[in-house]
Amino acid sequence: MSDHPWWRDAIGYQVYLPSFQDSDGDGWGDLPGLLSRLDYLHDLGVTLLWISPFHPSPMRDHGYDITDYRAVDPRYGTLSDVDALLSAAHERGMRVVADLVVNHTSSEHPWFVSSRRSRTDPLRDRYIWRDPAPDGGPPNNWLSHFGGPAWTFDQRTGQYYLHLFTPHQPDLNWQHPDVADEVDGILRFWFDRGLDGFRVDTAHYLTKHPDLPDNPWLAPDDVPVQGGVAAEWLTQDHRYDIEQPSAMAIHRRWRAIADAYDAVLIGEVYILDPGRLASYVEADGLHSAFWFGLVESDWAPDRVATMLRAAAAAAPNLSWVQSSHDRRRAATRYGSARRATAVATLLMGLPGIPFLYNGEELGLRDGTIPPGQAQDPLAAADGSQARDGARTPMPWAPGPGLGFTTAPAAWLPFGDRAPADTVAVQQHDPTSPLSTHRRLIATRARTAHQRSAPVWLAHTGDVLAYRTGSVVVAANLSDRPHPFDLGPGRWRCEFDTDNPAAERVPGKLDPGQAVIARHHAPEDPD
Repeated sequence: MSDHPWWRDAIGYQVYLPSFQDSDGDGWGDLPGLLSRLDYLHDLGVTLLWISPFHPSPMRDHGYDITDYRAVDPRYGTLSDVDALLSAAHERGMRVVADLVVNHTSSEHPWFVSSRRSRTDPLRDRYIWRDPAPDGGPPNNWLSHFGGPAWTFDQRTGQYYLHLFTPHQPDLNWQHPDVADEVDGILRFWFDRGLDGFRVDTAHYLTKHPDLPDNPWLAPDDVPVQGGVAAEWLTQDHRYDIEQPSAMAIHRRWRAIADAYDAVLIGEVYILDPGRLASYVEADGLHSAFWFGLVESDWAPDRVATMLRAAAAAAPNLSWVQSSHDRRRAATRYGSARRATAVATLLMGLPGIPFLYNGEELGLRDGTIPPGQAQDPLAAADGSQARDGARTPMPWAPGPGLGFTTAPAAWLPFGDRAPADTVAVQQHDPTSPLSTHRRLIATRARTAHQRSAPVWLAHTGDVLAYRTGSVVVAANLSDRPHPFDLGPGRWRCEFDTDNPAAERVPGKLDPGQAVIARHHAPEDPD
């Protein structure tokens, strides 16, 4: 493998497939629809696509409950559509990664259907089955992310099965050698078709403590304040159900396969502590891992600054995100698209892979979901809007279907988007979020050779800035103007959120303004 692999300079973009582009008028995004929008993504500057699951699924959790890992759900298209997408992306210099969801399968997967037939079924031990506790209840106190126990009783065989998510998503038993062998084959199947890697779903959940002991309960003062069904999950110290060291042996096994194909593995490791997260991206483990500190943050400039510095210092190859399909959009959490763009500027200059979530380049806030029209299983569990607001269809153009679909309605409500939210309107406005992100991505590509470990400059509480090579990246995260002086030398403004034509570095930064400046040695051309 190269000392400087292709993914180190990538610009990532998450496509939430059901909501990106519908090609056949059924209100559901699909692979041909994504193929039709590749030129848009190429023009934006994207070089790495992450596509949400497209495998056959009952859609109890919108594709994160899979029944066949080597096929395509007809709602999304066919295997030939995957091949066409990969070929077209590669022709444009873009790579494509898909979701690898192997902590669990669907309860309708043939493995689990066979597993629950009897205690002696040959596939029984591909899942985690246990006898009831002496009182007849679950085998231990583990909780499901979606509320309630992480165990469901099966009347037919008189045992419980484990599911850290919904009962429709039984956890695989990674102590069983057949599971590892089967997943090795799944990786090779997709790599042989030309897929460039995987985003590894819940990468730190795969293995459990073999004795399945109870998790300790947190002291009341240590429980994070959060509503909804996730509140119960947060009442435990998840010492035995997730983050087991044995998961890293699985990552190393996959890494050997991926490296043979020059493919990348990016972990969804939902650990906010950068030091713990860094252990997952060691030399022979995952190539990268998403850092979710910003995804979990509302607008708190000092906290953003502290977290970014710690994360950047922990590992040089993290993947940077501030929005996703699982949380409210950054523009909603921060209070404005302007603030989100300022933080995006800080992320674009760091070593690692910056990712945009589809629509983030448009400055989108969460869409509005009318009562009774939510689709997320979290919403069904607690009656709230949950994650649907971040998943509304991509607004391509003004009109009834937003250019997303010709159907009278999409699978989710359109979210009350205005014409100014759409690609068609923003692409002709040089000051729009879309145009600003295009310039920002182009600046990262233009200055990629300058990138090195960031040296953080004095943080005043207003302006956060760092130097990487001859480049300085700075953003005013405060609500007041602040003087900005880079000192002596020939500085050229490579990017300014507020001035598309800027060449001179501004002497002050307005609230939410961000810049990228490059120092020129005397012999350098302008």
